[in-house]
Amino acid sequence: MCNLADNWIVSADLAKQLLLGGATLLDAREPILKWFCRLPPAIPVTWQQFACSDFPHQGKIIEDDAVLTEKLQALGICQDQPVIVIADSAKGWGEDGRIVWMLRTLGHEKAVFVDGGYRAFVKAGIDRTKRTNHPSQPGDFIVSRRSNWEINRDDLKAILGNDNLAVVDAREPREYSGKTPYGETRGGHIPGAVHLYYKQLMDKQGKLLEREKIVAMLQQKGVSQSTEIVSYCTGGVRSAWLTCVLTSFGFNAKNYAGSMWEWSASPADSYPLTKN
Repeated sequence: MCNLADNWIVSADLAKQLLLGGATLLDAREPILKWFCRLPPAIPVTWQQFACSDFPHQGKIIEDDAVLTEKLQALGICQDQPVIVIADSAKGWGEDGRIVWMLRTLGHEKAVFVDGGYRAFVKAGIDRTKRTNHPSQPGDFIVSRRSNWEINRDDLKAILGNDNLAVVDAREPREYSGKTPYGETRGGHIPGAVHLYYKQLMDKQGKLLEREKIVAMLQQKGVSQSTEIVSYCTGGVRSAWLTCVLTSFGFNAKNYAGSMWEWSASPADSYPLTKN
């Protein structure tokens, strides 16, 4: 079976096998979608449950590890059992990637999301239901943070301009060019950032493009296998999804979870933005 330590994304068929083997299944879709079309035994979850609530830091993971451990154990998350996360890949915001990135950052080595999301999972033969699902029992997972895949605002500021650094803006083109549709204090992008809208990496059904196509897309933007990559978006959700993909493909990738909410609310003279 696939080594989950290095693979953060799995096929729907492999996810089905993992589920039959006792994996925990989390459903990160919008609440209304979960209500009408649940997957047994999926446990509903939102990325906001584990994020700060105060503006402009609502993209960042809660800092209190004890609180996070309690929340994750309540979902039935176990240290040695795989965790499968599904979302609506085609219409969502990369919520599955955000949950997986968070779990990996908090020390879970077997968190994955399903390539193609909910639709692919159902197509693989997972039945739908309208009943509510709950964890059968509390999990034993204990948070043990890792710095491999995240970076904070000031550490990013300190390395801006480094020769081997690529800052990737995972937002829509209109956001990159200065529009502020999601509550950003200022518009624009971090100086030197290249634009790569995260949905360019998937087809209309929400399935990832072939690895060769994605690598070629990155190379066109000056990003190679040896480049240090920092991705950001509005609140670290779309960029978390992108970080999952890049990490699974062997890139050195980190997510700036504070992203534009935090950066644009910081003093403009110290945390500049450009629209060029």
